[in-house]
Amino acid sequence: MSALSDTLNQVLVMVLAGGEGKRLHPLTLDRAKPAVPFGGRYRIIDIVLSNFVNSGLARIKVLTQYKSASLEEHIARVWRLAPILDQFIEAIPAQQRTGKSWFRGSADAVFQCQNVITDEQPELVCIFGGDHVYKMDVRQMVEAHVARNADVTVAAIPVPKAEARDFGVIEADAEGRIVGFHEKVENPPTMPGNDAMCLASMGNYIFQTEILLRELVEDEKIDQSRHDFGHDILPKLVNQGDNVFIYDFATNVVPGEQGDGIGYWRDIGTIDAYWEAQMDLVAIHPLFNLYNRKWPIRTGVTHDPPAKFVFRDEAQARVGIATDSLVSHGCIISGGRIHRSVLGVGCRINSFSEIEECVLFENVHVGRHARIRRAIIDKDVEIPPNTVIGYDLEEDRRRFSVTEAGLVVIPKRARLDGGEVDPPDEEES
Repeated sequence: MSALSDTLNQVLVMVLAGGEGKRLHPLTLDRAKPAVPFGGRYRIIDIVLSNFVNSGLARIKVLTQYKSASLEEHIARVWRLAPILDQFIEAIPAQQRTGKSWFRGSADAVFQCQNVITDEQPELVCIFGGDHVYKMDVRQMVEAHVARNADVTVAAIPVPKAEARDFGVIEADAEGRIVGFHEKVENPPTMPGNDAMCLASMGNYIFQTEILLRELVEDEKIDQSRHDFGHDILPKLVNQGDNVFIYDFATNVVPGEQGDGIGYWRDIGTIDAYWEAQMDLVAIHPLFNLYNRKWPIRTGVTHDPPAKFVFRDEAQARVGIATDSLVSHGCIISGGRIHRSVLGVGCRINSFSEIEECVLFENVHVGRHARIRRAIIDKDVEIPPNTVIGYDLEEDRRRFSVTEAGLVVIPKRARLDGGEVDPPDEEES
């Protein structure tokens, strides 16, 4: 155990959180993808940071770029560790330290911030994405990396071939050594003995420090490079025979996890995938369990009061009730009905309204007699009384973004036209 602890003390974590997240528009019009709210009171970045902190890795740099203000504020205000114990989580915005360009790819982001690595002088560098939903005890991946004396270790998971073209796909031998790496190709190679599945990179890597710095410097000299780990760095290392191994994510054991939640991982790069991951949270036996006290998802605390449910006038169908839902603190369910939905902090649902399979961000207020289903509503939106959303998609498309799967997305602080505005419900009868 002490040997592992010594190793963990020599690990620097770099989280790549500068992506624009175009496929999550309009949720990413004003914020970076890792800053998008998730699960009512969290942000996506909280998930990967919780994995590292729960794993005992607390020397973390978060590399930001695209519309990073809210993400950097969240990290600065929420993720304060103990500097006296050499623990830190710090955001590093793009600074053009090596030239006049912004980050041109994932590898270039680390190259431009290589001063952080040389300052900290770690033995290993974990480079993880900041925008996936999963639980992982990273200590076990570090142990596997050290046991194999690997130069690089890549976390991998099987995905259906139809989806694999959006990932880096790995070919590995019986010992787990990577013999081929194909980044986002149209016809990716399948797993041995299973023509329907491919072994995909999760975008999570562990590097020996000297190998990483060497390859970043060499990659910077190549004009035609995309300066990306998946497109350039990893294929080159594999082709030149370095010790590059997979880490089988399915073998990772997270304390307190059980059943179908073991090995859960979602790439929430699209609105539909993001909504599906939220619906996973409200299942009776959630695939991504926020209630595992042995592996908490951490975030900041607020001073909002507990959620409140008022009115039980069943004769008039004026009942404040929520079923199969997550309701954050500060919410008031005032005579409305919620089913299979996720409500952020400070939402208010007024009388006779119905919300089904929706995700509401912070401070969304829904007027009386509104009916909304299969919608994502960004923060600070006022839904006027009698509004109907999600029942006539042709009409919805004239006003809002609607995905191929029929999800309606309303952007932050959007102004909706509606009927006469009723006064707010009295909270007490």
